[in-house]
Amino acid sequence: MPQQDLSRRQFQKRTAATVAATAATTLTSVSAAGTGDRVRLGFIGVANRGSQLMKAFAEHDDCQTVALCDVDSHALAKAAAQVGNDTFQTGDFRELIARDDMDAVVIATPDHWHAIQCISACAAGKDVYVEKPLAVTIHEGREMVKAARKYKRVVQVGTHRRSSPQYAELATRVQDGLIGKVCMSRAYRLSNMAPSGIGKLPTSTPPDHLDWDMWVGPRPEQAYQDNIAPYKFRWWQGYSSQMGNWGVHYLDAIRWCTGDEAPSSISAMGGRFAVDDDRTIPDTMEVTFQFPSGRMAVFGMYETSSNSTIPTGDVELRGTLGTAFLSEKGYEIIPENRGQFAPKHEMSKPQKSLGSNNNHALTALHARNFLDCMATRGEPNADIEIGHRSTTFCHLANISLTLGRRLEWDAANERFIDDDQANEMLHYEYRSPWKLPS
Repeated sequence: MPQQDLSRRQFQKRTAATVAATAATTLTSVSAAGTGDRVRLGFIGVANRGSQLMKAFAEHDDCQTVALCDVDSHALAKAAAQVGNDTFQTGDFRELIARDDMDAVVIATPDHWHAIQCISACAAGKDVYVEKPLAVTIHEGREMVKAARKYKRVVQVGTHRRSSPQYAELATRVQDGLIGKVCMSRAYRLSNMAPSGIGKLPTSTPPDHLDWDMWVGPRPEQAYQDNIAPYKFRWWQGYSSQMGNWGVHYLDAIRWCTGDEAPSSISAMGGRFAVDDDRTIPDTMEVTFQFPSGRMAVFGMYETSSNSTIPTGDVELRGTLGTAFLSEKGYEIIPENRGQFAPKHEMSKPQKSLGSNNNHALTALHARNFLDCMATRGEPNADIEIGHRSTTFCHLANISLTLGRRLEWDAANERFIDDDQANEMLHYEYRSPWKLPS
C-alpha cells in the first residue's frame, strides 16, 4: 500500500510498534540470554574507536570484558585501567582469540586487519562485532561472509545507524511510498583540512610502545611515520580511505531506505587539489552510483571545504512526492511541488520525526542488538552480508577513481563486467606470512 494512502491510525500503530520494539530491546537484561550468564568479551584494538566500544558495551550488565589486545602497549595499559589491570592483555590477537574463556570478539583495529581477525575468530567459535568499513577489499568482505555462515556465527558490523529507530522507521515508510519514487539520493562528508592536512613527515624509528611490524601486518613493508598511526591511517589508501570511513555510513543508510542491494554502474572523479600533505587519498572526491531499479546516489567527500551542502541532516532522499532529510537524530519530510505538465495530485505532508540519539547512544543500542542476537542466534541489525554489500560501494568508488573511468558491476557474481584491470583490484597479495584463514 503506498504510504500516502496509509491511514493516520495505521501509521500510528506501526510507529508505536517500532518504538515499543526498540524500547524492549534497549531494556533487555541478563534474563534475555536465558542462562543468566554474562557474555564474555575480548576486544582487539582498544584505542580511539575501540575505547568507545568498550564504554558502549559496558552499559549492559549482561556482558563483561575478559581480554584486551592492542599493538600499542600504552593504549593497552589505558584500556586495562578502565576494566581492571588483572584483565588478560596481549599484543598478539591470536593469543586472545585462542582463549576458551570468551564468547565474542570485538574488533576495532585498522581496516586492513579486519578480515584476518574476524575469520580467525569465527573459526575459533566466537561471535564477532567488527567495526566498519568491513574490509579493505571486496574479496576479503565476501570471505568474511562465508566464514560467518560456515561457522554459524553472529557477526555484527559497526554501522550503528542500523540500530536507529528513526532510520528504521523512515526506511519502512520510504519503501511504502512516503515520498514517491526516489530517483536521486545524496550525502557528503565535509571537512576543511586545507592547507596542510595530516602534514608532511619523514620516516622515523617506531616508538618503543608500538609493535609497528604487527601494525602493518599483511600490507607491504612500510617505514614508520608519525602521521600514519594510530589514527591518521584513514588518509592512506593501503590501510583505509575516507570513502570507506564515512561513505559506508551514508551509503548504507541510502540503500537501506531505498531497498537497493548494489549499484550496476559507478563513476568517480577527484584528486588532491588543495591539501598539501602525505595522504595517498584525494582531498576532493565525488562518486555517482546508478542502480538497476532506476535510481542514482551521489556521495561527495570534500576535505577542502566544510560549508553545508544539504539544508538539514546528513542524507537527502529526493522522491517524486517529497524529499526526506535524515540524520542520527531523526528526519524531516519536505513536500514536492507540481512541475511542468504534471497533473494536480497530492504530495507528501510536511512532518518531522525527532529522537534523542547521538553517536554513543546508537553504538550502545547496536551493542545491545548484538548481545541479544548472540542469545537468540538471530541475524543482527547490521548482519555481515549487509555490511559487506555497503562496504562494497566504497571499494567500487575507489577503484573507479584509481582507473579514471566508469565501471559496470555484476553484483550477483561480484565482478566487473569485461574489465580485467578492475577485477585485479578486487584483492591484493598479502605480505608473508599472513594469509586469510580457511
